[in-house]
Amino acid sequence: MIVITGGTGKLGSRIVEELLRRVPAEQVGVSVREPGRADGLAERGVRVRRGDFADPESLAHAFEGASQVLVVSTDETGETAVRRHAAAIDAARDAGAKRVLYTSHQGAAADSLFAPMPDHAATERHLAAGVFTALRNGFYASTVPLLVGRARETGELVAPADGPVSWTAHADLAEAAAVILADEGRFDGATPPLTAPVAYDLSDVANMLSDRTGRTIRRVVADDDEWVAGLVGHGVPADRATLLLGMFHAARRGEFATTGPDLEDLLGRQATPLRTLLG
Repeated sequence: MIVITGGTGKLGSRIVEELLRRVPAEQVGVSVREPGRADGLAERGVRVRRGDFADPESLAHAFEGASQVLVVSTDETGETAVRRHAAAIDAARDAGAKRVLYTSHQGAAADSLFAPMPDHAATERHLAAGVFTALRNGFYASTVPLLVGRARETGELVAPADGPVSWTAHADLAEAAAVILADEGRFDGATPPLTAPVAYDLSDVANMLSDRTGRTIRRVVADDDEWVAGLVGHGVPADRATLLLGMFHAARRGEFATTGPDLEDLLGRQATPLRTLLG
Protein backbone atom coordinates (compact mmCIF):
# COMPACT_ATOMS: atom_id res chain seq x y z
CA MET A 1 0.00 0.00 0.00
CA ILE A 2 1.28 3.43 -1.01
CA VAL A 3 -0.30 6.26 0.97
CA ILE A 4 -0.20 9.89 -0.16
CA THR A 5 -1.09 12.74 2.17
CA GLY A 6 -3.02 15.72 0.86
CA GLY A 7 -4.51 13.48 -1.81
CA THR A 8 -7.07 16.11 -2.82
CA GLY A 9 -4.62 19.03 -2.91
CA LYS A 10 -3.04 20.73 -5.89
CA LEU A 11 0.03 18.50 -6.00
CA GLY A 12 -1.21 15.45 -4.11
CA SER A 13 -4.23 14.93 -6.37
CA ARG A 14 -2.02 14.95 -9.45
CA ILE A 15 0.38 12.47 -7.88
CA VAL A 16 -2.52 10.14 -7.13
CA GLU A 17 -3.75 10.32 -10.73
CA GLU A 18 -0.28 9.59 -12.09
CA LEU A 19 0.21 6.73 -9.63
CA LEU A 20 -3.10 5.15 -10.66
CA ARG A 21 -1.71 4.90 -14.18
CA ARG A 22 1.10 2.72 -12.81
CA VAL A 23 -0.28 0.57 -9.99
CA PRO A 24 -3.70 -0.95 -9.18
CA ALA A 25 -6.08 1.28 -7.25
CA GLU A 26 -6.27 -1.16 -4.35
CA GLN A 27 -2.57 -0.52 -3.71
CA VAL A 28 -3.11 3.24 -3.33
CA GLY A 29 -4.37 5.10 -0.29
CA VAL A 30 -4.86 8.77 0.51
CA SER A 31 -4.77 10.59 3.83
CA VAL A 32 -7.02 13.65 3.68
CA ARG A 33 -8.50 16.06 6.19
CA GLU A 34 -11.93 15.90 4.53
CA PRO A 35 -12.65 12.38 3.23
CA GLY A 36 -15.83 13.55 1.53
CA ARG A 37 -13.73 15.47 -1.00
CA ALA A 38 -12.16 12.16 -2.07
CA ASP A 39 -15.39 10.27 -2.78
CA GLY A 40 -14.43 10.02 -6.45
CA LEU A 41 -11.18 8.28 -5.54
CA ALA A 42 -12.99 5.89 -3.19
CA GLU A 43 -15.36 4.94 -6.00
CA ARG A 44 -12.34 4.01 -8.12
CA GLY A 45 -10.98 1.68 -5.44
CA VAL A 46 -8.53 4.00 -3.67
CA ARG A 47 -8.46 3.66 0.12
CA VAL A 48 -9.59 6.97 1.62
CA ARG A 49 -8.98 7.71 5.28
CA ARG A 50 -8.99 10.84 7.38
CA GLY A 51 -5.58 12.08 8.40
CA ASP A 52 -4.62 15.50 9.71
CA PHE A 53 -1.06 16.55 10.54
CA ALA A 54 -2.50 18.70 13.34
CA ASP A 55 -4.16 15.58 14.82
CA PRO A 56 -1.37 12.96 14.96
CA GLU A 57 -3.67 10.31 16.40
CA SER A 58 -5.66 10.34 13.15
CA LEU A 59 -2.55 9.44 11.17
CA ALA A 60 -2.10 5.98 12.68
CA HIS A 61 -5.32 4.83 11.02
CA ALA A 62 -4.61 6.75 7.80
CA PHE A 63 -1.19 5.11 7.40
CA GLU A 64 -2.13 1.61 8.58
CA GLY A 65 -0.58 -1.10 6.39
CA ALA A 66 1.43 1.33 4.26
CA SER A 67 4.77 0.21 2.83
CA GLN A 68 5.47 3.73 1.57
CA VAL A 69 4.06 7.07 2.72
CA LEU A 70 4.52 10.27 0.74
CA VAL A 71 4.25 13.30 3.03
CA VAL A 72 3.23 16.27 0.91
CA SER A 73 4.50 19.44 2.59
CA THR A 74 2.00 21.86 4.09
CA ASP A 75 1.47 25.51 3.15
CA GLU A 76 2.49 26.60 6.63
CA THR A 77 5.89 27.95 7.62
CA GLY A 78 8.11 28.01 10.65
CA GLU A 79 7.92 25.81 13.71
CA THR A 80 4.33 24.78 12.97
CA ALA A 81 5.25 23.37 9.57
CA VAL A 82 8.25 21.44 10.87
CA ARG A 83 6.31 20.06 13.83
CA ARG A 84 3.48 18.84 11.62
CA HIS A 85 5.79 17.33 9.04
CA ALA A 86 7.65 15.53 11.84
CA ALA A 87 4.37 14.22 13.26
CA ALA A 88 3.45 12.75 9.88
CA ILE A 89 6.90 11.19 9.41
CA ASP A 90 6.84 9.64 12.88
CA ALA A 91 3.31 8.32 12.38
CA ALA A 92 4.30 6.72 9.07
CA ARG A 93 7.23 4.96 10.66
CA ASP A 94 5.17 3.89 13.68
CA ALA A 95 2.65 2.40 11.24
CA GLY A 96 5.40 0.25 9.73
CA ALA A 97 6.15 2.11 6.51
CA LYS A 98 9.47 0.94 5.09
CA ARG A 99 10.12 4.23 3.33
CA VAL A 100 8.88 7.76 3.97
CA LEU A 101 9.01 10.26 1.12
CA TYR A 102 8.64 14.01 1.40
CA THR A 103 8.06 16.80 -1.11
CA SER A 104 11.03 19.01 -0.38
CA HIS A 105 12.54 21.77 -2.50
CA GLN A 106 15.63 22.31 -4.60
CA GLY A 107 16.53 25.26 -2.34
CA ALA A 108 16.20 23.44 0.99
CA ALA A 109 18.90 24.90 3.23
CA ALA A 110 19.16 26.03 6.82
CA ASP A 111 20.61 29.40 5.80
CA SER A 112 18.18 30.19 2.98
CA LEU A 113 16.78 33.72 2.72
CA PHE A 114 13.31 32.36 1.87
CA ALA A 115 11.50 31.19 5.00
CA PRO A 116 10.06 27.87 3.71
CA MET A 117 13.51 26.58 2.75
CA PRO A 118 14.88 26.20 6.32
CA ASP A 119 11.61 24.40 7.13
CA HIS A 120 12.30 21.91 4.34
CA ALA A 121 15.87 21.48 5.55
CA ALA A 122 14.70 20.82 9.11
CA THR A 123 12.15 18.29 7.88
CA GLU A 124 14.84 16.52 5.87
CA ARG A 125 16.97 16.26 9.01
CA HIS A 126 14.05 14.59 10.78
CA LEU A 127 13.57 12.26 7.83
CA ALA A 128 17.19 11.18 8.00
CA ALA A 129 16.49 9.10 11.11
CA GLY A 130 15.18 6.31 8.86
CA VAL A 131 14.87 5.16 5.26
CA PHE A 132 13.64 8.10 3.24
CA THR A 133 13.47 9.92 -0.06
CA ALA A 134 13.32 13.72 -0.14
CA LEU A 135 11.99 14.93 -3.48
CA ARG A 136 14.03 18.08 -4.17
CA ASN A 137 11.37 19.67 -6.37
CA GLY A 138 12.00 22.70 -8.53
CA PHE A 139 10.22 25.96 -7.72
CA TYR A 140 6.57 25.61 -8.76
CA ALA A 141 5.92 27.46 -12.01
CA SER A 142 2.40 28.27 -10.84
CA THR A 143 4.00 31.13 -8.89
CA VAL A 144 4.96 32.95 -12.10
CA PRO A 145 1.45 34.18 -13.04
CA LEU A 146 1.17 35.68 -9.56
CA LEU A 147 4.40 37.60 -10.14
CA VAL A 148 3.28 38.68 -13.60
CA GLY A 149 0.11 40.22 -12.19
CA ARG A 150 -1.44 42.71 -14.63
CA ALA A 151 1.65 43.05 -16.80
CA ARG A 152 -0.31 42.15 -19.92
CA GLU A 153 -2.63 45.11 -19.37
CA THR A 154 -0.11 47.65 -18.06
CA GLY A 155 2.88 46.70 -20.20
CA GLU A 156 5.08 46.54 -17.11
CA LEU A 157 6.16 43.57 -15.00
CA VAL A 158 6.90 45.24 -11.68
CA ALA A 159 8.70 43.30 -8.95
CA PRO A 160 11.82 43.52 -6.78
CA ALA A 161 15.22 42.57 -8.19
CA ASP A 162 15.36 38.83 -8.67
CA GLY A 163 17.57 36.10 -10.12
CA PRO A 164 17.23 32.99 -12.28
CA VAL A 165 14.77 30.33 -11.12
CA SER A 166 14.28 26.89 -12.68
CA TRP A 167 10.48 27.17 -12.74
CA THR A 168 8.98 23.66 -12.88
CA ALA A 169 5.43 22.49 -13.64
CA HIS A 170 3.28 20.82 -10.99
CA ALA A 171 2.24 18.20 -13.54
CA ASP A 172 5.86 17.22 -14.24
CA LEU A 173 6.73 16.95 -10.56
CA ALA A 174 3.61 14.90 -9.87
CA GLU A 175 4.51 12.46 -12.62
CA ALA A 176 8.08 12.19 -11.33
CA ALA A 177 6.82 11.45 -7.81
CA ALA A 178 4.57 8.70 -9.16
CA VAL A 179 7.45 7.16 -11.08
CA ILE A 180 9.56 7.09 -7.92
CA LEU A 181 6.74 5.65 -5.80
CA ALA A 182 6.00 2.93 -8.35
CA ASP A 183 9.69 1.95 -8.50
CA GLU A 184 10.28 1.55 -4.77
CA GLY A 185 13.76 2.42 -3.60
CA ARG A 186 14.79 4.23 -6.77
CA PHE A 187 16.25 7.11 -4.77
CA ASP A 188 17.74 6.76 -1.31
CA GLY A 189 18.00 10.04 0.58
CA ALA A 190 17.64 13.42 -1.12
CA THR A 191 17.15 13.32 -4.86
CA PRO A 192 19.15 15.49 -7.23
CA PRO A 193 17.29 18.71 -8.11
CA LEU A 194 14.11 17.76 -9.99
CA THR A 195 13.86 20.86 -12.13
CA ALA A 196 13.15 22.18 -15.57
CA PRO A 197 16.37 22.29 -17.62
CA VAL A 198 16.59 26.10 -17.88
CA ALA A 199 16.40 28.85 -15.24
CA TYR A 200 14.78 32.18 -16.07
CA ASP A 201 14.59 35.53 -14.32
CA LEU A 202 11.68 37.94 -14.62
CA SER A 203 13.34 39.83 -17.48
CA ASP A 204 13.16 36.57 -19.43
CA VAL A 205 9.53 36.19 -18.42
CA ALA A 206 8.78 39.74 -19.63
CA ASN A 207 10.34 38.86 -22.99
CA MET A 208 8.24 35.71 -23.22
CA LEU A 209 5.11 37.71 -22.51
CA SER A 210 6.12 40.23 -25.17
CA ASP A 211 6.44 37.44 -27.71
CA ARG A 212 3.07 35.94 -26.75
CA THR A 213 1.12 39.20 -26.65
CA GLY A 214 2.79 40.99 -29.53
CA ARG A 215 3.32 44.07 -27.37
CA THR A 216 6.33 45.16 -25.35
CA ILE A 217 6.25 44.12 -21.69
CA ARG A 218 8.96 45.96 -19.73
CA ARG A 219 10.62 44.54 -16.65
CA VAL A 220 10.52 47.23 -13.96
CA VAL A 221 12.58 46.69 -10.81
CA ALA A 222 10.72 47.89 -7.73
CA ASP A 223 12.30 49.05 -4.48
CA ASP A 224 11.98 46.30 -1.87
CA ASP A 225 10.31 48.43 0.78
CA GLU A 226 7.98 50.14 -1.66
CA TRP A 227 6.94 46.77 -3.10
CA VAL A 228 6.16 45.37 0.36
CA ALA A 229 4.24 48.54 1.25
CA GLY A 230 2.24 48.20 -1.96
CA LEU A 231 1.22 44.64 -1.08
CA VAL A 232 0.23 45.66 2.41
CA GLY A 233 -1.76 48.55 0.96
CA HIS A 234 -3.71 46.02 -1.11
CA GLY A 235 -4.59 43.93 1.92
CA VAL A 236 -1.73 41.45 2.11
CA PRO A 237 -0.70 40.85 5.74
CA ALA A 238 2.67 42.43 6.50
CA ASP A 239 4.28 39.16 7.57
CA ARG A 240 3.14 37.50 4.36
CA ALA A 241 4.49 40.36 2.23
CA THR A 242 7.86 40.15 4.01
CA LEU A 243 7.97 36.40 3.47
CA LEU A 244 7.35 36.90 -0.26
CA LEU A 245 10.15 39.44 -0.42
CA GLY A 246 12.45 36.75 0.94
CA MET A 247 11.82 34.76 -2.23
CA PHE A 248 13.38 37.57 -4.26
CA HIS A 249 16.31 37.88 -1.87
CA ALA A 250 16.96 34.14 -2.19
CA ALA A 251 16.65 34.26 -5.97
CA ARG A 252 19.20 37.10 -6.12
CA ARG A 253 21.61 34.87 -4.25
CA GLY A 254 21.09 32.09 -6.80
CA GLU A 255 19.31 29.71 -4.44
CA PHE A 256 16.83 28.55 -7.10
CA ALA A 257 19.05 28.66 -10.18
CA THR A 258 20.16 25.03 -10.10
CA THR A 259 19.09 22.91 -13.05
CA GLY A 260 19.73 19.31 -13.99
CA PRO A 261 18.67 16.44 -16.25
CA ASP A 262 17.16 14.22 -13.57
CA LEU A 263 13.53 15.31 -13.90
CA GLU A 264 13.51 14.75 -17.64
CA ASP A 265 15.30 11.43 -17.15
CA LEU A 266 12.53 10.31 -14.79
CA LEU A 267 9.80 11.50 -17.16
CA GLY A 268 11.42 10.11 -20.28
CA ARG A 269 10.44 13.30 -22.06
CA GLN A 270 11.05 17.04 -22.16
CA ALA A 271 9.90 19.01 -19.13
CA THR A 272 7.05 21.43 -19.78
CA PRO A 273 8.56 24.72 -21.01
CA LEU A 274 7.75 27.79 -18.94
CA ARG A 275 6.65 29.61 -22.08
CA THR A 276 3.71 27.22 -22.50
CA LEU A 277 2.64 27.70 -18.89
CA LEU A 278 2.24 31.47 -19.18
CA GLY A 279 -1.08 31.13 -21.02
